[in-house]
Amino acid sequence: MQEKVKSGSRNVAIVGPYLSGKTTLLESLLFVTGAISRKGSCKEGNTVGDSSTEARARNMSVEVSAASTKYEDTNFTFIDCPGNVEFAQETYNALIGVDAAIVVCEPANDRVLTLAPLFKFLDDWEIPHIIFVNKMDRANNHVIEVLNALKTVSSRPLVPHQYPIMQGEALTGFIDLVSEQAYLYHSGAPAQQIPLPEELKAEERAAREDMLEALADFDDHLLEKLLEDIEPPQEEILKDLKLELGADLVVPVFFGVAEQDYGVRPLLEALIQEAPEPETTAQRRQLGQNQNINTPIAQVLKTYYTPQGGKISLVRIWRGTLTDGMVLNGVRAGGIYRLTGQQQKLLRKAEAGEIVALSRLDNIYTGDTLSIEAPTNGEQEPVKELPKAESLRPVYALAIAPEHRKDEVKLSSAIGKLLEEDPSLAWEQHGDTHEVILWGQGEIHLQVALDRLRRKYNLPMSTHMPQVAYKETIRKPVDSIHGRYKHQSGGHGQFGDVYLDIKPLPRGEGFNFKQTIVGGVVPKQYIPGVETGVREFLSNGPLGFPVVDVAVTLTNGSYHSVDSSEQAFKQAARAAMQTGMPKCKPTLLEPILQVKVNTPSEFTSKVLQLLSGRRGQILGYEAVGNWQGWDSITAYLPKAEMQDFIVELRSQTLGVGSFSWEYDHLQEVPDKLADRVLGMNGDGNGNGNGNGK
Repeated sequence: MQEKVKSGSRNVAIVGPYLSGKTTLLESLLFVTGAISRKGSCKEGNTVGDSSTEARARNMSVEVSAASTKYEDTNFTFIDCPGNVEFAQETYNALIGVDAAIVVCEPANDRVLTLAPLFKFLDDWEIPHIIFVNKMDRANNHVIEVLNALKTVSSRPLVPHQYPIMQGEALTGFIDLVSEQAYLYHSGAPAQQIPLPEELKAEERAAREDMLEALADFDDHLLEKLLEDIEPPQEEILKDLKLELGADLVVPVFFGVAEQDYGVRPLLEALIQEAPEPETTAQRRQLGQNQNINTPIAQVLKTYYTPQGGKISLVRIWRGTLTDGMVLNGVRAGGIYRLTGQQQKLLRKAEAGEIVALSRLDNIYTGDTLSIEAPTNGEQEPVKELPKAESLRPVYALAIAPEHRKDEVKLSSAIGKLLEEDPSLAWEQHGDTHEVILWGQGEIHLQVALDRLRRKYNLPMSTHMPQVAYKETIRKPVDSIHGRYKHQSGGHGQFGDVYLDIKPLPRGEGFNFKQTIVGGVVPKQYIPGVETGVREFLSNGPLGFPVVDVAVTLTNGSYHSVDSSEQAFKQAARAAMQTGMPKCKPTLLEPILQVKVNTPSEFTSKVLQLLSGRRGQILGYEAVGNWQGWDSITAYLPKAEMQDFIVELRSQTLGVGSFSWEYDHLQEVPDKLADRVLGMNGDGNGNGNGNGK
């Protein structure tokens, strides 16, 4: 193969869709480089990557895992990232701290669309990436068909770095398109160089021309040689690959079978020779320009809470040196560790370009920029916050409650730690339903969070679907509703007497109270009691829900010089509201969200049908400006129809459809649905509190 180029270190993320074989590839990388003596398997639950209890229970990655190794004098830190779309936040947070990414995929043309959101993130952040087409022993499509399918979801040109040698359905070797040398795979050993197979020379030549033409788009000198039919030297091709990959202009493609270690060594050698060094990545992030280049700057990529070691922060050191006990952001760091799964190796210091773990960084969160405090003499500019991955908006919710009431006091603290580990979670104490709502990216995501609450914090939870925060309003005004409160129990009695006008307000106006009392028939000191009584009644109207968009006017009344009080007038006002509100034609209101759905254009019609079938009102759709082949649909969607919307959306779009939402307005519930919600039996006094499903 090509001449080796020595370099210090590489930080590489392993990313790709669920079941593409990322964790298996990590095992192979660690085995081939000698970091482990025996490969684990996902089925047996003994891999370095999926080391958490929740991951092994599901045979899938649910959080990022770091593993360090060494190959050909180069230190590697690999970050194994989850493939399930519900854990995408983990992947995005980790990707901002690496030098390059290996995108692992299967040779299945019907699944390439699952790569689209990942490619979009990588290209938006200009993160260099290499494609590793795994499981070539199960390929159902020709290699050219696989490449053409991958090209449809990549905004960067794909550069085939290899041409696989197949014997039937088995991958037996590869042709390096840079050196035009062929290699035969051997189990447990490096590939053996063999003569270029005659039957593949034409296909190899065509694939090589594709590679050179892609590189020539960025190198005029190479283009001139190709036009003049001059064979470029290997050194020039490798130089172009390194430059173009480092600038995220091209995407080299490799093939292999990670389970058998096929293709793993060529992949490692390409990372050494062609992937950017940490210094290059730091310069691209404009972290090499400051004159105080030794001032430490790091960024938190992931936060863990471990049963034994407490809080651990996985950080990328962008500049300078970190030492044990250094004060960062005003917090004294604990030990420095190099991670390999759950194994920790204690370090005295860590240099720029490394990814390490720091302990006991309290009040430091994922994405935070870490630095020592700037001196006050003005010689050094304060360190600017580094860009961080945008937090995904939660789309799925469960109402939770501790199984044991005594655990309620420690719930908020435990959830706080849970959110530090996983920023794509959120929680709220709902003001209307009084439920604790845990929000996340899907059902599996929340189940993993609940498992962690049980295992780490001994907090078993009961769950149910959240209630919809229905409201009610009125459609008809009524005047001069009389309310009287009279109570005599010895000594001073209680007396209040009011007349109220009640009328509806336009949607969104809320509540309005005023008084038109003349002649002092209700003394001023008692009028606040009237308003309090009205407000208390409106918190739970005749249909059983908070009342909105209502105006109440105190028009008349009477009082007793001895027995009247503010409390008596409050009770009189409640009595008037109790009498008058059912006469105002109360009606049920439901919250309406404005949702924005992103979907591949080929699924747009299905998504439109999905929204319409859930009582959605389509506002319009248009092509996503910076994402070819994708549409953005805007619609109003009732909150009652949102609960499992993300589940069906993903099932209709190969798992890649997504949406964001925000509350927009309240709207009357259709009569048939209102009957179900209220549990009416024809008496008009239902008090339901369902979720409308």
